[in-house]
Amino acid sequence: MESQLHALETKLAQLVAMSTQLRAENHQLRQDLAHARSQHRVMGDNMDAASSRLEKILLSLPDDTP
Repeated sequence: MESQLHALETKLAQLVAMSTQLRAENHQLRQDLAHARSQHRVMGDNMDAASSRLEKILLSLPDDTP
């Protein structure tokens, strides 16, 4: 009986440790995702701005049609 209780105690300790580790990993993944989403938004804004500037430059070029 004592060995069974000890085995159960060991498994419970492993479960608690694994749960703690998974919570920490989940927290880090959430932070990484938020950062990636923020960078994605910034890059999208930069692409839009570059596209607008390029469009203005193309419109200002002279037309080569005779």
